[in-house]
Amino acid sequence: MMFELKGFLQQQQQQGLYRIRKICEGMQGPQQICNGKPVLSFCSNDYLGLAADRCVAKSLQQATDKYGVGSGAAHLINGHTSAHHALEEELAEFTGRERALLFSTGYMANLGVVSALLDRNDLVVADKLVHASLIDAAKLSGAKLQRYKHGDMDSLTSRLKNNDAKKIIMSDGVFSMDGDIAPLPEIINQRDKKNTAILIDDAHGFGVLGKHGGGCVEHFNCNEDVDILVGTLGKAFGTFGAFVVGSEDLIETLIQSARSYVFTTAMPAAIAEATRTSLKILQGADDRREKLRYLIKKFRQQAQQLGLALGDSSTPIQPIIVGSTEKALAMSETLAAQGILVSAIRPPTVPEGTARLRVTFSASHTEKQLDKLLVALESVL
Repeated sequence: MMFELKGFLQQQQQQGLYRIRKICEGMQGPQQICNGKPVLSFCSNDYLGLAADRCVAKSLQQATDKYGVGSGAAHLINGHTSAHHALEEELAEFTGRERALLFSTGYMANLGVVSALLDRNDLVVADKLVHASLIDAAKLSGAKLQRYKHGDMDSLTSRLKNNDAKKIIMSDGVFSMDGDIAPLPEIINQRDKKNTAILIDDAHGFGVLGKHGGGCVEHFNCNEDVDILVGTLGKAFGTFGAFVVGSEDLIETLIQSARSYVFTTAMPAAIAEATRTSLKILQGADDRREKLRYLIKKFRQQAQQLGLALGDSSTPIQPIIVGSTEKALAMSETLAAQGILVSAIRPPTVPEGTARLRVTFSASHTEKQLDKLLVALESVL
């Protein structure tokens, strides 16, 4: 190795920031085998339990017989199939937009959008806690990046004031580490419509929020006021990939200019076909969303009685703020010894002094499993 890397790795270990992958077996779900041991998982983003849904899996199997495994090329070569095209049309209809465009990952979608629309003469104004992919997207575009205090509209206003540059206001819809919902109506009220676009990454809102799972824009009834809407398919949809929805001109611009779309292999067509099935289920999953709301409400009531410091979240992401990295790791390890899998989230993913246990719920969880989690949490206090 031409570079010395041991020092960096040792520093990560000493600071409690070293990351270790778990080896999991079997289907995604509350009950898993990780590192050879059975665990009850509360750390997945499979919010509606669709990752192991039999109908979705059957669609994947049947589509593999038709399309094979790999797509073979980028969308603009010969990797764009009728399955991809149908899914894009159905996502556009689902979100009430003119067009949709599939990307291989949410990270690539955000990189592609911002770098295609902005350059060094432009401005990105982003919530302090947006996902890392949005920050990297702004940096890659070359645009000037300004951050406003999390959810603080006065802070947002100050960064937009007296600035005539073309700009994008960026926010998560549901913040991935805090679980809180962005104040979309207030954000919309801040913009100058003549030279400002709003981009919302609603990776954690789709499927969960809104009457039909349409996410934050359906929750707030402000779909027409958000110019660029990004979603991922690997969370509530239960499959893989991502999409961007918006106007005809936006999508055509991305097809021509988004490098992370133009220069990457298309997702397998069988995944697109499976996602078409998951989309149908998601739109009619009122019972799953109702169950999620029940589990979240019960957890918050019981956790607060235990004296746990919860974040201000009504979504399946329920952070328990611990403070120190060492304490968060110790609590996570103690839970793991009891067969409960809850991730410890540490800096730099979250700010210093706000290390936490990130509890996430799925409609696949049972009330009995929730009770088991609460008993385990009480034991680590």
